Amino acid sequence: MAEAKRMGYCIGGEWKQSATGKYMEITDSSTGEVIAEVPSCTLAECESAIDAAQKAFPAWARMSMAKRVQYLFRWRDVLYAHKEELAVLCAKELGKNLNEARGDVQKAIEPTEEACAAPMLIQGDAAMQVTTNYDTASYRFPLGVVAGIVPMNFPAMIPWGWMVPLAIVCGNTVVLKANSNTPLTSMRMLELFYEEAGFPAGVVNLVTTSRKEAEAFLTDPRVKAVTFVGTTGVGKHIYSVAAAHGKRVQAQCEAKNHALLLADADLEASTNAIINSTYGCAGMRCMALPVVAVEESIADDFVALLKQKAEAMKIGCAYKEDTVLGPVVSAQHQKKVFDWIQKGVDEGAELVLDGRTACVPGYEKGFFVGPTILDHVKPGMTVGDCEIFGPVTSIKRVRNYEEGIAIMNANPFANGSSIFTSSGYYARRFVMDTDGGMVGVNVGIPVPSAYYPFSGNKDSFFGDLHVLGRDGVHFFTRAKTVTTHWFDDKAAKRAVGTWEGSTEQ
Repeated sequence: MAEAKRMGYCIGGEWKQSATGKYMEITDSSTGEVIAEVPSCTLAECESAIDAAQKAFPAWARMSMAKRVQYLFRWRDVLYAHKEELAVLCAKELGKNLNEARGDVQKAIEPTEEACAAPMLIQGDAAMQVTTNYDTASYRFPLGVVAGIVPMNFPAMIPWGWMVPLAIVCGNTVVLKANSNTPLTSMRMLELFYEEAGFPAGVVNLVTTSRKEAEAFLTDPRVKAVTFVGTTGVGKHIYSVAAAHGKRVQAQCEAKNHALLLADADLEASTNAIINSTYGCAGMRCMALPVVAVEESIADDFVALLKQKAEAMKIGCAYKEDTVLGPVVSAQHQKKVFDWIQKGVDEGAELVLDGRTACVPGYEKGFFVGPTILDHVKPGMTVGDCEIFGPVTSIKRVRNYEEGIAIMNANPFANGSSIFTSSGYYARRFVMDTDGGMVGVNVGIPVPSAYYPFSGNKDSFFGDLHVLGRDGVHFFTRAKTVTTHWFDDKAAKRAVGTWEGSTEQ
């Protein structure tokens, strides 16, 4: 067994060894082997990361937008050149199969491409002669230092897609708190950011640390905005503390996305979409589809087909090309998912397919959970209402559309929702009726492209402006509205009224 590599943290473009006495182990999810250790950085080290970002901010903010965009164009090319390397690293530390890991990196590239359109996205508005001899223009300016607090499940997409590109192209600098379970992909991307893309020192900084030390990002007055992805409990805390300290906050939180499967749907095509969305990434994504509300008249046929397709999935080492379902991220997370499955049984759900028995020859110490199906999940069963974050599907049988939409909207989370139907009438009603912020019609994973906001609702999101799209640009900038008046000889002698410029027609 190779010795685990001890990692550092990065401030001002330089990697440093931490003074901490506490290191956190990073595992290969397919083998259980410890492959690296990352520091639980001290409070002083977290503050030094803020220092570095603050020091870099003035020059970066003053740099022309055109030049910032050129850096982003170069960064995009670097990501494409290293896409396969990054995908393998992501698959190893997280457990996604290679195609899913490639998609993780691709979803970091897409927002980078969006950021390259900054000269169009950050444009303000202007008009001359708004009132007589008065002109008004609005501009958008960078905020300053932005803190990004990263979850474990998308180590490329979320820090380097949702957080960094729009933040820096708008002229801000960034401190990332990489996730302590899956920091290696993000760390490697930061190495490439400086070594190959050549960004100025301090534009992006990175630490790994505990929640206690990370509290500094919520309270330090130099941090102007916090963007977070993670659990709802932590998201509520971050939103309340950071907002109380005058910061902008976007907190993307948990989900329990539901699909409504109507009797008139194409059963084969719908089941294929549901298989992909519920078991893809081993269910470790907030846009998974862990609940299907299915009309009773087709429920038996659907459950039988779902089980048949789930049993046929190839479970294996994440970075083997033929693997369809890889492991979950850690032994601790595996146990958590196992406990949820047992809770579903204890609550009275029917265990149609049990993923706890999954075993991959040659990878017996990997953190595998097979596809799991719980049928006859009733209202009030927590397994059907709470986020499990694993490859577990709950089946809720409903009489009709009205009962299905009522059950879906009763859930406190509203990240996404989908309907499977051949009826244009019910599809249109669903779009209007659902609480889900991202809606699919015969689409299992209704995640929009990077040019639109990732628009969760209810307890899935806290804040006013979502990540990506124009929301993202507005989140990372502040508005200034400038009114200008130039005097001629006649105007210079005229008295100025109380509502200067605004009432002169």
